[in-house]
Amino acid sequence: MSETKVLALVGSLRADSINRKLIEAVQAQAPEGVTVEIAEGLGNVPFYNEDIDGDAAPAAVAALREQVANADRVLFVTPEYNGSTPAVLANAIDWISRPFGAGAIKDKPVAVVGTAVGQYGGQWAHNDTRKSAGVAGGKVVEDIELSHAYAWGSDPSQDAETVAKFSDAVAKLVAADEVVVPA
Repeated sequence: MSETKVLALVGSLRADSINRKLIEAVQAQAPEGVTVEIAEGLGNVPFYNEDIDGDAAPAAVAALREQVANADRVLFVTPEYNGSTPAVLANAIDWISRPFGAGAIKDKPVAVVGTAVGQYGGQWAHNDTRKSAGVAGGKVVEDIELSHAYAWGSDPSQDAETVAKFSDAVAKLVAADEVVVPA
């Protein structure tokens, strides 16, 4: 059995990010044959600018593109900022979508999950991220929807049931054969 590599892009740069904690908990119990890696350095990726793209793209961009290109699957793990996708994640998607039609995300199965402090768990951000990832060329696994509402004062990464739900989402992403790009 070959190893399946899932690359997680976390939409929060905060040191104490609950989304990062969740994916770290999932990493620790990844199914056999699955490696979950977290993309590092998203905070070092400059805002997308076509003037600095191409052969002269910054090192942080080249590293991100290489991480995505080397992954079998991409998992976006994100909170919701002001009702939408955090800028750091939208920016990462912009960079990995280029060059147009041949970006690192092209034809990669992707899913979007996460938690947020609101009562809906970041659903708007997750929907926006799915749309953006699909437009960028990723193959969105539509039946993976996990928007965990975060209760103030608790840590979902310490809750076995919550971590199991996120681990199940990773397993579904790995097992996904048929994926569709949203219209």
